[in-house]
Amino acid sequence: MKDSGAMTEWMPKPNPAVDLRTLALSPEEGFVLSRLDGATLARNLPALTGLPPERLRTILSRLVTQGALLPTPAASPAAPVAAPPVAFEPQRQTSPAAPEPEADLPVLDLTPLDAAPEADLPVLELTPLEAAPAPDTAPDTEPTSEDEPEAALGNYRQLFELRLHPLPEDQRIAHAHAAEDPILSALCFDPVPAVIKAVFENARTGLPHARLVARYHRNPVGLEALCARAAFAADTGVRRWLVRNPQLPASLFRRLWSARRLMELHKVGNDRDVPESTRRAAREVLRQRFASGPAEEKVELILNTEGRALAALIGLPVDGKTASLLCGRTYRSPMLIQNIARWSAAPPALIAHLLKQEAVRRQPQLRMLLARHPNAPADAKRGGA
Repeated sequence: MKDSGAMTEWMPKPNPAVDLRTLALSPEEGFVLSRLDGATLARNLPALTGLPPERLRTILSRLVTQGALLPTPAASPAAPVAAPPVAFEPQRQTSPAAPEPEADLPVLDLTPLDAAPEADLPVLELTPLEAAPAPDTAPDTEPTSEDEPEAALGNYRQLFELRLHPLPEDQRIAHAHAAEDPILSALCFDPVPAVIKAVFENARTGLPHARLVARYHRNPVGLEALCARAAFAADTGVRRWLVRNPQLPASLFRRLWSARRLMELHKVGNDRDVPESTRRAAREVLRQRFASGPAEEKVELILNTEGRALAALIGLPVDGKTASLLCGRTYRSPMLIQNIARWSAAPPALIAHLLKQEAVRRQPQLRMLLARHPNAPADAKRGGA
């Protein structure tokens, strides 16, 4: 194309003289329009929206035709005015030939319908914004890159607020049963539990959608629908956002976290990003699990937190195996020794073992603190006195 270089420098700009509410835009068109700020080059839109260049060319042409965009390219004075209004750099075809612009773009009429039967709702076939990430394989590893980028989350939220939220609830439920991305991801922002339940009845729903619901849905009924799927409830990303959700019921937290490791419960109970109600539930579950949990987990909790976790375990004794494992270690951390010395349930054998440590012999204040423990040996108490 002779002028393709200049045309790729076009910056599509919304038309301020047009009321967008009066236009019959499809969800895709509304989604793309929401990403246009008048300062983004057309050639950068595929990376911004996740849509292929051929589809974007069709969408931008339709937006110009309907008056939603200014038709004149403004990137350069020499840029020609031509139709279609945008051209992308040629790309090698990796799939069958691109369909005709109008014939392959099913339009979902998202304006409220008074008496349209549910079976007559049109189906919109959309290209997913991003490929679904693979499920987590390490349950104790906190996810990072597999979460949706913040820009994509803003896209989904705008699509829901502008095009889907005005629909009646029954239509949103019907769309949730059969939608594809980006509509399916946008419906994860719906506040109505019935819509969220329909989302999880959609065969296309995966971990990215479950994480969106865990992060943004604010109704306990919808969260229950999410956790009814065992594969989703076991996902690390879903659990991370669930504990930060202020509407997570304490009963649901106990059901999901009652078998988690003591160290994980301790982290939830001390995470400032977690609502206080959930932190309180985590501390309760931690005490219950500590009383009956494996000795190895108890030792891990005490050592990895340098004894700080013991403040939440007041009055809980340890079994013989835990005491034996603790007595089999060498202690060099003054913080850990101090916290154990302040732990009223510390077994006598552990106090006696700490008194023999080199770190205690070199620091009289640690020896005095241990000698005052109610379970300290009698000779240590006399020496401390």
